[in-house]
Amino acid sequence: MMKILYKLMYFEEIDLEETHIRLKTDLKNQELKEFIFKLRYDLKQYISINQDFLLSLEPIESYPEVLPGIVEKMYESSNYADVGPMACVAGSISELSLNYLIDNDSKYSIVENGGDIALINDETVICGIYSNNKILENKIGFEIKSRKKPLGICTSSGKIGHSISFGQSDSVTVIGKSPSLADGLATRIANDVYGETSEDKVTHAVETAEHFKEFFEGVLIISQDNVGTVGKLPKIVKTPELKLPYKK
Repeated sequence: MMKILYKLMYFEEIDLEETHIRLKTDLKNQELKEFIFKLRYDLKQYISINQDFLLSLEPIESYPEVLPGIVEKMYESSNYADVGPMACVAGSISELSLNYLIDNDSKYSIVENGGDIALINDETVICGIYSNNKILENKIGFEIKSRKKPLGICTSSGKIGHSISFGQSDSVTVIGKSPSLADGLATRIANDVYGETSEDKVTHAVETAEHFKEFFEGVLIISQDNVGTVGKLPKIVKTPELKLPYKK
């Protein structure tokens, strides 16, 4: 007789000021909320003595001092991505949260922070792509095969959410090993989605993405009736319409 074993999964929503986490994990008592509270405390303390870190829209150099882990991560990613440090904040929180869960022996965890995802999965998962595009209608997603190493899937949009974007994309999604860096790159590439036509917009963004190819695995750019890709993306599949419970 065959015995089928089902893995228990636990779901949690964590809301701490501007941070809105949706978590799916194989860990029951992970105390992630307390960990994120500490991340945010460290970040706010640093911002209180360095307002440039909060306000700059361009990379800035860090001072030669011992920095909190989240601040160091944001400095590093923003310099690689050519954006201000705060463009990497959501992805950095996702990345460090996932690392915390992995350190506690998680084999399957998805940390989604306002559309910026860090995950490790020992079984296939589907990650929906939310772009509000009139043609695609939020009915596509990435099929992420089982993997033993972390992955970042981060999205920026010129039309959805409160994050600053100077471009006109429906969505720009970056997939890479570092969610923190993917977050910054999504912002940087989305800033260059501009032009008279949707084809012009996507072309400009593709050219920008090509300059950063060493830092990601794949990029998907959606603008009106044009789509562009750079690098290698997971398989794109049809999904039920994705509806978010909150606005990014």
